[in-house]
Amino acid sequence: MFKLNNIPNLLTILRILLIPGIIICIELDQPKYSWIALFFYVFACFSDFLDGYIARKFDVESNFGKFLDPIADKILIVALLIILLDNNKISGIFVYPTLIIILREVIVSGLRDFFLHSSKNLAVTNLSKWKTMIQMTSLGFLIVEDNFATNFILYFGNIGLTIASIVTIYTGYIYFKRNLKLF
Repeated sequence: MFKLNNIPNLLTILRILLIPGIIICIELDQPKYSWIALFFYVFACFSDFLDGYIARKFDVESNFGKFLDPIADKILIVALLIILLDNNKISGIFVYPTLIIILREVIVSGLRDFFLHSSKNLAVTNLSKWKTMIQMTSLGFLIVEDNFATNFILYFGNIGLTIASIVTIYTGYIYFKRNLKLF
């Protein structure tokens, strides 16, 4: 029987399964496929919001979800950043904000693993949620940037990633400052 408490986990698994489709569509480097990649990506981003909302709203959080959801998020973001770098949609000085974001994903994963057996956890700040929204929106623009005659979309996506990387540095500072005594 299908239960409400399975929905967040199914959405997380679906998000992971969408990643190869997003990458393949970007690699095909044709306008219609980049729009399909964007559709998959937007659905993956929405599923990230929806699975967390359902889990909290209906109190159906599971250990499986607590484990897999952040991993799914990191796989999605890092895989997309790498494929966009490979396809030169992110290049030049905008490689550095991308590296900051990738390093942040690795560091946060390590910190979460470190605190896994602790009674403490790393709470997500509202600023981190804004950073995620800016980052996800910017990546969406970069997925379809070559479908427009102007470079505005490309610059908008790259500037958004730069802003997200600056906020990443700041929120990283906040996390370390709050949790330094736990080390």
